Amino acid sequence: MKNIKLPLLILIGGIFFSACVKNKVEKVQAVSDSTSTNATPKLENIQTPKLPDLQSELFEEENKTTDSVLAKFDFKNYVYPLPRGWQDADGKEATLENGLRRMSGEKIGLSYLTTKFGDVTGDEEDEAFVILKIDTAGSAIPLLVYVFTLKDKEPELIWYFRTGDRADGGLKSLHTDNGEFVVELFGQDRFILGAVETSKITGDEEQLCCPTFFTRTHYKWNGKNFQMQGKRETFSIEDKNAPAVNNKGDALIEEEKKTRK
Repeated sequence: MKNIKLPLLILIGGIFFSACVKNKVEKVQAVSDSTSTNATPKLENIQTPKLPDLQSELFEEENKTTDSVLAKFDFKNYVYPLPRGWQDADGKEATLENGLRRMSGEKIGLSYLTTKFGDVTGDEEDEAFVILKIDTAGSAIPLLVYVFTLKDKEPELIWYFRTGDRADGGLKSLHTDNGEFVVELFGQDRFILGAVETSKITGDEEQLCCPTFFTRTHYKWNGKNFQMQGKRETFSIEDKNAPAVNNKGDALIEEEKKTRK
């Protein structure tokens, strides 16, 4: 009898221990399932805010057609001068072939974006505004604008300039208004000076992706070059009803002068 009781007790104890372990495992599993159910939402349910398309106005159909002979010219295959700050180490011109110039070594890359038309010389014939993108191999979007008029049935370049990168003086749009050339750049009091865009003013630092202001300036052809007309108007993108702020950079300079006194 003694030899029989000992194995029996061991067997009963083993069954009891197994039942306890199983019960604990089931409880732990239940808690784990409950926790995972109430955990943070799945990634597919989290929506990332959509970034604004800062070039949308450039690709609108408005001002993309004309009766001018310039509309028939192939600006995708052309030699363009490069403005200061975007020149190759060995040259100041770039040849576009089929709308592209590949970046290689110290040569900058270029790609054709679009062409707009409008009369900005007052001769009742449309000029062509060719827009190229500088390929930086990154997320930056600096652009180049070339203004061509028609002379002896061939395009003649009368102005070209560079713009900044997105919120930092990037090109928003360009069009004509009563014979004047209107350029809109993202940022506060940003405008074209010669062939380059002006630098940002104090307090205009913001995310490149998402500008909250843009500046509108008017330029008029005097027979030799384009001269700025009127005031530089800065508009709020977030508050479309807000009045424009004129020549904001000049006002800040005057405030700094008063503070120094």
